[in-house]
Amino acid sequence: MDETRGTVDRTSSPPAAANWVVVVPIKGSSEAKSRLGAGPERAELADAFALDTVTALVAASAVARVFVVTASARLGALLAGLGAVIVPEVPGAETGHARLNAAIMQGVVAARLHQPDANLAVLTGDLPALDPADLDAAFVLAAQHERSVVPDAAGVGTTSLFARAGIPFTPQFGVGSCAAHQAAGHVVLDLPPPSTLRHDVDTVVDLDVARTLGLGPHTSALLAVL
Repeated sequence: MDETRGTVDRTSSPPAAANWVVVVPIKGSSEAKSRLGAGPERAELADAFALDTVTALVAASAVARVFVVTASARLGALLAGLGAVIVPEVPGAETGHARLNAAIMQGVVAARLHQPDANLAVLTGDLPALDPADLDAAFVLAAQHERSVVPDAAGVGTTSLFARAGIPFTPQFGVGSCAAHQAAGHVVLDLPPPSTLRHDVDTVVDLDVARTLGLGPHTSALLAVL
């Protein structure tokens, strides 16, 4: 462990099954997390979720590097301080979920350019209760399949996608994304319902559930103030 940065020492080469790079798309704007309400704290919560997600990722033993795609220089600087590589989002004509999927592909291109021999994962940036141990368990399962997916708690959306090194895939985040990813060849990983990898936060109810699982330090500190 590198005590000066709080990240895992990557100087030794991990086994192929444990060598993952992770892409995280993060909006980083006042429009984020609209279903959490209309107050100014909504954007602050979205930032805290992203910071806790990346904090957990850099602490996971199987993660070699984290690539964050964002158009926010402000949030990007904070995430870079945690050890993430920032990929500035280059917006195109897409909107909504199409823009999200385009941003993910920008991160995928950057990740595979820098570490072509690594397995690749995509995680949403709204997993404030994410536990590194749950991540490592998912990586072990994901290494057994060319492509795999983790559904959200409802079993409809997607919190994470996995693809082994060199395996192409197309992110299809949006309404009914889990079924769309399955149709594209992603195997659903057998993670238990309490796995923190399944609990993204879009609503106040989601946040209450994440609180019972154990929120990360940034979200916990913000809620204590609010």
